[in-house]
Amino acid sequence: MNTPILKSITAGVILTLGSISSSYAAECIAPANPGGGWDFTCRTIGKIMHDIGAVDKPIQVTNMAGGGGGLAYNHVVAERNDDSDLIIAASSATATRLAQNAYAGMTADQVRFVGAIGADPGVIVVGKDSKFQNLGELLDAIKADPSSVTFAGGSAVGGFDHLKPLMLLQRVGFTDITKVKYIGVDGGADAITQTIGGFTQAMTGDMSEIVGFLKSGDIRALAVLTEERVPGFDDIPTAKEQGFDVVAVNWRGLYVPKGVSDDVFNDWAGKLQAVADSDEWKTAMEANGLAPFTKVGGDFQSYVDQVVGEVRELSKEIGVIQ
Repeated sequence: MNTPILKSITAGVILTLGSISSSYAAECIAPANPGGGWDFTCRTIGKIMHDIGAVDKPIQVTNMAGGGGGLAYNHVVAERNDDSDLIIAASSATATRLAQNAYAGMTADQVRFVGAIGADPGVIVVGKDSKFQNLGELLDAIKADPSSVTFAGGSAVGGFDHLKPLMLLQRVGFTDITKVKYIGVDGGADAITQTIGGFTQAMTGDMSEIVGFLKSGDIRALAVLTEERVPGFDDIPTAKEQGFDVVAVNWRGLYVPKGVSDDVFNDWAGKLQAVADSDEWKTAMEANGLAPFTKVGGDFQSYVDQVVGEVRELSKEIGVIQ
């Protein structure tokens, strides 16, 4: 049933969950309060879908904060499982929390992941005077003496920033990842400050967190964790081109209820692809510091499954989950 459990004021209209008025083409749930990444995803992608004619009416945005996305996830699974007019904003945090059982027993196969069409790229950076000139040198130093390098990141222990260097180290055969030193601080800026000050040897975070520090020359980026180099930051090599096959980005995308038909799933995938191909989305990405990252349809579902599996295993190894 569609019980109105949350109300959100959007564009001056009171919107009630589960009751899409005839003036809207569909509903997009942002699993957080207004502002931030999930809200941006719903509002921007929904607006562009309408602007480019992918939908014939605006898309209603409903904010449903709670449980780091868990409230919305449970609502979709339990009450909206076959709603073909519903899309939900998701990101790398969604996959990480599902992998770590943060949604109280919910699993990634209880919904269908439609796609991602932009991302905040993961990065590994060092201070401007660091002895490490490339990613290989940094990883070799950790393999030789894990205590010689401490990473700072803006997520807690077990969060996505912590997992990025662990993924890289796995690729070079380093298995005792509990020996990797990591300090979780309050946000990327604090993490960079730790590294600039020499308290840590490297920082693990996202591109949007380091732009100002790159421009000031306080840090050097050893690698960006994307498929290809990021436009505007073409001098930063990817981890992949340095021989380490890791793509770790904070992607922005959508999922839909598990019970919708293949035709409905493919229709939403087509609409999302149309947004990805639009000039309007390219402008929005540039304005919000996102890099191209387009995986739509079955290709994206496979990617999410792979990430969930890898994050689960890493989380077990470092003791975040049993």
